[in-house]
Amino acid sequence: MVKLTMIARVTDGLPLAEGLDDGRDVKDAEMYKQQVKALFKNLASGHNDASRMSVETGPYVFHYIIEGRVCYLTMCDRSYPKKLAFQYLEDLKNEFERVNGAQIETAARPYAFIKFDTFIQKTKKMYQDTRTQRNVAKLNDELYEVHQIMTRNVQEVLGVGEKLDRKID
Repeated sequence: MVKLTMIARVTDGLPLAEGLDDGRDVKDAEMYKQQVKALFKNLASGHNDASRMSVETGPYVFHYIIEGRVCYLTMCDRSYPKKLAFQYLEDLKNEFERVNGAQIETAARPYAFIKFDTFIQKTKKMYQDTRTQRNVAKLNDELYEVHQIMTRNVQEVLGVGEKLDRKID
């Protein structure tokens, strides 16, 4: 389940938007928010090894995407499917860029795009239950893609084996 969502500018770690949550269902919610802010500062100092990463913290996992000059981060239960977490972040990224893309660099104060919380909450509701038909379909699509890749790889290997047999004869 998605517990926390934050969006920040990578160049200086400035928080741009947050999915407001009362934090009642997350023990030590403030501690995790501080970890997120420390992570943003770390990314701002150039320590971003990957544009997509998952970082474990207690019973939760931070998943983030860095696209251009913005980091989109969510904290989920460990059992929440990684594919859905990243799809959720992709949806947020696409809408945030569409609506606020031109103003990202000029934002001067923290949470300048706090109105984006409405979209975050609406999107979060769609991703809350991993068993909804929509989310099951997303997971099944990924399994199908992986299956297709594996099939292709096996066929390629079999093709290489046939070529080797011909060369030996």
